[in-house]
Amino acid sequence: MRFFRKICSVRFLLPFLVTFYACVFFSTIANSQIRKILPNNIGQLPQNTRPQNNGQKGPNDSMVVKHRDDLADSITISFRYLNALKNSYLDSVISDFGRVYSVPADYVTLGNNGNAAFPILYSPVLKAGWDPGFHAFDLYKFTLDNTRFFKTTRPYTLLSYFLGSGKEQEVKVLQTQNIKPNWNAGFEYRLINSPGTFQNQNTNDNSYRLFSNYQGKRKRYAAYFVMMGNKLSSAENGGITNNSLLADPNRKRRIAVPVNLGVDSTSTYTIFSNKILTGNGYNNFTAFFRQSYDLGKRDSIIINDSTKEYLFYPKLRFQHTLQYDTYKFRYQDILDNIVASQLDSAFYKKNYGIPTNPSGGLDFWIQENWKVLSNDFTIRQFPQTKNTGQYLEAGARLENGRGEFYKYFYPASILQVFPAPPTHRKFYNVILHGEYRNKTRNQKWDATVNGEFYATGLNAGDFNVQGNITRYLQKLGDVQLFFQNINRSPSYIYSQYSAFNLDSTSLNKKENITLFGFRGGNKNLLLMARNISITNFIYLKDYYHTDQFNGLVNITQIQASKFTSLSRHIHLYSDFTLQQTAGKNPIHVPLFYTRQRLAFEGNFYKNLNLSTGIDIAYNTPYKANNYSPIMGKFFPQDSIVISNRPQLNIFFNFRIKSFTVFVKAENLNTVSFDSGFGFLKNNFAAPSYPTPGFIFRFGIQWGFVN
Repeated sequence: MRFFRKICSVRFLLPFLVTFYACVFFSTIANSQIRKILPNNIGQLPQNTRPQNNGQKGPNDSMVVKHRDDLADSITISFRYLNALKNSYLDSVISDFGRVYSVPADYVTLGNNGNAAFPILYSPVLKAGWDPGFHAFDLYKFTLDNTRFFKTTRPYTLLSYFLGSGKEQEVKVLQTQNIKPNWNAGFEYRLINSPGTFQNQNTNDNSYRLFSNYQGKRKRYAAYFVMMGNKLSSAENGGITNNSLLADPNRKRRIAVPVNLGVDSTSTYTIFSNKILTGNGYNNFTAFFRQSYDLGKRDSIIINDSTKEYLFYPKLRFQHTLQYDTYKFRYQDILDNIVASQLDSAFYKKNYGIPTNPSGGLDFWIQENWKVLSNDFTIRQFPQTKNTGQYLEAGARLENGRGEFYKYFYPASILQVFPAPPTHRKFYNVILHGEYRNKTRNQKWDATVNGEFYATGLNAGDFNVQGNITRYLQKLGDVQLFFQNINRSPSYIYSQYSAFNLDSTSLNKKENITLFGFRGGNKNLLLMARNISITNFIYLKDYYHTDQFNGLVNITQIQASKFTSLSRHIHLYSDFTLQQTAGKNPIHVPLFYTRQRLAFEGNFYKNLNLSTGIDIAYNTPYKANNYSPIMGKFFPQDSIVISNRPQLNIFFNFRIKSFTVFVKAENLNTVSFDSGFGFLKNNFAAPSYPTPGFIFRFGIQWGFVN
């Protein structure tokens, strides 16, 4: 046991992972090729002829006979997510800017790319067990769930660069290649950097991911490796002080509109550095390694006299997963400006009950650090010899975590309220889990049932059970019925030990979420309907007081997406969302949301793919949630109704072979002639949080093959 703890320790794990990926990196360089070919599309390249002697004798040989490699002159790229059975392919659609931009069209930010965001379609936290509770910035994170493991016949690189008004920039890099036919490795990086439209809402997000997957030549052994990190920094301005100031003709430059936090704070802005004086910084690191070994039936296919393809049909799989995570959550307000410090102190006193600083200076920060190590062992059995889509799985997982909590407030006269020395907490969880899946060999039926139960530890009694059944119909496509029930402990931010819980009380009742519905569709029509029921709903009732709703929260949601071809080149893309809560409860959502895109599209001059048109989005008025900067959480309010104009955008996108250009003019709906021409009729994301006026965006994306 002592040896097992030693090999799972950080001192052993991190050097091993660094060494492992260094080998991958240098092997990649050694095997990379010089010549470059531009693809007509992502999945396939035109064949490229090369000199051949057609079997004739050369000056120094008797006979040259070459075996033709069918993949030598083309590229095939596919990927799978970690627990998926089906291959997916890179998206080459150019009609929707939201599919390549970091903020999808159905998300709302607090005014800037990288600020706290929420989806129009309400979605609860569907995770049992330990959860730190910080989710306002999940949209911008690299996670294991969205990690793609590639298989490609040629090295592939995808470069993306987006530029927006006000020096907003977004950079994305993806490089992947098969070092050997059974071994792929890659690298992914994303930078989001934007000063924002209003004061103190600047952001700087850096995310990276190294990934690799390997399968043994005999197809018995397989391994997956991921090392990734996210550093998310977002300034917090607490909203503007008065909405009427938006109509002031002297404040057309929105930087002149006063805000509640970080007033006149000075920040150093460059593309790779964006210093945050007042705001949130969320950092996390993940090292993941999974390996498996199969027992089963061997087979092979003779390709020719010199080539043999090995086949293997597993009957029993032994799988081990090791995962190490670190988290750092920090809110700080560090200002040298005496006037700004006094204004910030007044905001904290009014909304958080924090005493004002009599000396006028402000140096305030709250921080939590977590380290979590997880070990999982799983056995999977395959009943049918040649169908790996049918299996029965059982396993157990051990989690060990340690947290450090800091609160610091200067000067010393207030230290008795917020003690400076850090406190420590440890936890463990033992989780039992299992799964049954049956994807029929004719690809028409797919049924899955899985669950996990927290047997003992901090979150004992938590569970997550879900199931779905899918049937492929010729005209309707895949039609799926699904069900999920989660019993989860309150997130740790609601614990009395959390540094961010200024309420100093714990919520102990477990939250139970039941979700069921159906989804389905084809390339022209997608439908989804579901019902969400929540008991003991956990929420903030103001900026920092926590509570649980005693009644039943019930939400019904319906979504539909329809593609309509009005003519040969004129197409209409329609999205509809309808959601309704029953009775009086803390969850507020817009009753109706729609997005309509009318586009002129087509393939012109052989290689030019064009999509241009208008994009309109609208949601009905509702009492949108307010936002707590320190907690980094949205909370319900009942006094202000947010009623926005329909959002109007125009776009012009085109692709020539593998080179894509995106042009978009956003928020034309904010145009105003009240005080001369300008874009001053801002919409609102939350009370006191206006969204920007006119924004011009330009982006390029280039995929190429080495």
